[in-house]
Amino acid sequence: MIEDAVAQDFEQVLAIYNEVIRNTTAVYSEEEFDETQGRVWFDAKLYSGFPFIVAREEGAVAGFAAFGAFRAWPCYRYSVELSVHVRADRRREGLGRALVLELKSRAAALGKHVMIAGIDTDNVASIRMHESLGFSRVAHLREVGFKFGRWLDLEFLQCILTPPQPPR
Repeated sequence: MIEDAVAQDFEQVLAIYNEVIRNTTAVYSEEEFDETQGRVWFDAKLYSGFPFIVAREEGAVAGFAAFGAFRAWPCYRYSVELSVHVRADRRREGLGRALVLELKSRAAALGKHVMIAGIDTDNVASIRMHESLGFSRVAHLREVGFKFGRWLDLEFLQCILTPPQPPR
């Protein structure tokens, strides 16, 4: 079941995010969030005015996703960047796909035109999943991150959500 995140999801969402930071290159950070940092991050997502959703199974959060502004300048207001993370024991079961599909639908309903995903190039499964959902590779940034003692490359993918016409 996919639904809007609520304040009670904080601990489970933070646990998923910290596991991603600790064990993967999906987030270019080396330090997990403590409870205070995590609360600031979680609340910012929850109250941003943009969708923040969770995949819930038997009351437990199995994954989460959100999108936010791609860049802060006004002319980027129709573009958003997404983030999707699934609990380690539930990866490769379709939850990420379901979360991204829901975000795409919500972004289009909000009048957004482009959705962008920044994905570490080693995360082939995520890149393929996004491509299967209509995202195209548009940029490859070499050695822009450094984690686990090595340089990381970042791939940008985008999906056009609405017909290319100027908003009124």
